[in-house]
Amino acid sequence: MTTTDINDVAKLSRLGDIAVLALDSPPVNALSARLRDGIKGGIDQALADKDVRAIVLICRGKTFVAGADITEFGKPRTGTPLPDLVDLIENSPKAVVAAIHGTALGGGLELALACHYRVAVPSAKVGLPEVKLGLIPGSGGTQRLPRLVGVQKALELITSGAQVAAPVAEGLGIVDKVVPEASLEDAAIAFARDLLAAGASHPRVRDRDDKIGPARGKPEIFAEFRKANARAFRGFLAPEYCIRAIEAAVEQPFDDAVKYERSLFLELVAGSQSAAQRHVFFAERQAWKVPDIADDTPTIPVAKVGIIGAGTMGGGIAMNFANAGIPVTIVEMKQDALDRGLGIIRRNYEATAAKGRLKPEDVERRMGLLSGALDLSALADCDLVIEAVFENMDIKKDVFGKLDGIVKQGAILATNTSYLDVDEIAAATARPDHVIGLHFFSPANVMKLLEVVRGEKTAKPVVATAMQIARKIGKIAVLVGVCHGFVGNRMLAQRQREANKLILEGAMPWDVDRVLYDFGMPMGPFAMSDLAGLDIGWSKETTSSSTVREILCEMDRRGQKTGAGFYDYDEKRRASPSPVTEKIILDLAARKGITRRAISDDEILERCIYPMINEGAKILEEGKAIRASDIDIAWINGYGWPVYRGGPMFYGEIVGLDKVLARMKEFEARLGPDFKPAALLEKLVAEGRGFK
Repeated sequence: MTTTDINDVAKLSRLGDIAVLALDSPPVNALSARLRDGIKGGIDQALADKDVRAIVLICRGKTFVAGADITEFGKPRTGTPLPDLVDLIENSPKAVVAAIHGTALGGGLELALACHYRVAVPSAKVGLPEVKLGLIPGSGGTQRLPRLVGVQKALELITSGAQVAAPVAEGLGIVDKVVPEASLEDAAIAFARDLLAAGASHPRVRDRDDKIGPARGKPEIFAEFRKANARAFRGFLAPEYCIRAIEAAVEQPFDDAVKYERSLFLELVAGSQSAAQRHVFFAERQAWKVPDIADDTPTIPVAKVGIIGAGTMGGGIAMNFANAGIPVTIVEMKQDALDRGLGIIRRNYEATAAKGRLKPEDVERRMGLLSGALDLSALADCDLVIEAVFENMDIKKDVFGKLDGIVKQGAILATNTSYLDVDEIAAATARPDHVIGLHFFSPANVMKLLEVVRGEKTAKPVVATAMQIARKIGKIAVLVGVCHGFVGNRMLAQRQREANKLILEGAMPWDVDRVLYDFGMPMGPFAMSDLAGLDIGWSKETTSSSTVREILCEMDRRGQKTGAGFYDYDEKRRASPSPVTEKIILDLAARKGITRRAISDDEILERCIYPMINEGAKILEEGKAIRASDIDIAWINGYGWPVYRGGPMFYGEIVGLDKVLARMKEFEARLGPDFKPAALLEKLVAEGRGFK
């Protein structure tokens, strides 16, 4: 065997008449310019060697090429372009076999699809996840995959970015053969030798027509797919562009369709949506990094968890830990409340099983990890106790004072408060260094965000453990500091205040909701209030008819559950604008001496969103969030901020912080001090900088 270094990431070896081009660019063999050049150099050399009759393309390390090097996006192009590399491989007169382990994703799968054959180990996965970065495959992926799997399956895979396991990929026709896990290279070389012995041809995927021919001249296939996925694709450009590219694969000559695909890719990569989604990709990874906590910080083993409260929040939190295989003891004050909570958890699991997403035995296994108790003493041996009781400071301090005398030393005591002062709660104990906030979002078993609230005295190992446990239970953690509402709810309060002012000044609830829905939010603030229940936090004894919400509650219009709130609802809970609500608003505005006026959609959007950005700047000023990108991650994962807008802080930069500041000053002059700009916002604009 002879071996040649093509460059520092690519080596070419020859075993008789088989050349093996091995790529080794840790950690994931991303398609950097260096790697692309190495592949081209290796293929060129193998093609020039008259003794080589076939080429095996394989990767070292933990994976095949896992995708593009997205750090290169938006920068001047260097190295061999991937489309040129794909063409070189596909048009090779010598058979090229891709040997896949780990993942072949994005450009990695496009590279493999250009090869004449693909073999993979059983654990390998393949996919085209570009849509998750606001892109489409840009090197023939939308053209070659439909030719292997058919149009319908290609539409599903490419618009979802789903990964497919090698055995499934073999059944679909993406992979030609699944080979033993431990002998990929030998099996790939043997596969190539068998091809040569059989005198096999070198089939190009581009020449296949049998899977796409039946869809030709049938636009209804694409129309039906768009209709079926309209809700999931709402607001996103990339899925629609994927569909267009696949349509071109069916209806246009290959070379023309590839050019069209490339034009769509380049349009997206230069646009704000892909920039936003790439920002989110990196921001999610950055959120786990806490600058003053080293990677080797010791953590506290969490083998058993206690939860106080079996209500909606407590039950949802418990499910997270049971899902991760961690035993949970749930404490309630009364047996009927405990039974009700455990019953709801079981029904949730059974509903998931009924949909085929959980096996019946998994339901029993998870329920078996849950035990109930009526006394806090049952939590004595827990490693982590999470309080999920009523949002009242006196109640929480009382609970923590009792826990301090019951739960073993070294255990973590956590509060699920969404607004209250964690330091004040911690002060009710003799171990404030082991108290932390774990703010789950409702429904806690579904929502991805976990705000980890670091108190003034919270010890570093406790913070490190909280971040670690968040990952274990499948959450995205954002570390925040102590302040009213922390990060997410503190910013939400700005939007809610303006939404409530806008409906008295001239807009209607359905106007505000429509603008924010069109912006990309899952629903507007008034529809959300109706869904949650208008009477949350409302008291019949203290109500004063001073807000629209209070008046609605006094009329027993408490949201969807009563069939009326800001909106009227039919028997299927479909909403329609309410004349009753409109009259309440007009009467209250008149009573308050407010002269109503026409309010534009632009003003609605700016008054709801810009104060949030401004509040985010104050949060950064105060050090209550580590990074602007952490704020973005909180809003995307906890509040439904559209990922294609990158989060409120990123959106502020897209709009232009100078424009945000100018409008805040205009609103301040006209509407008062609620719009006073943050000092950081003024500073960044003066210096011509963004939040980064």
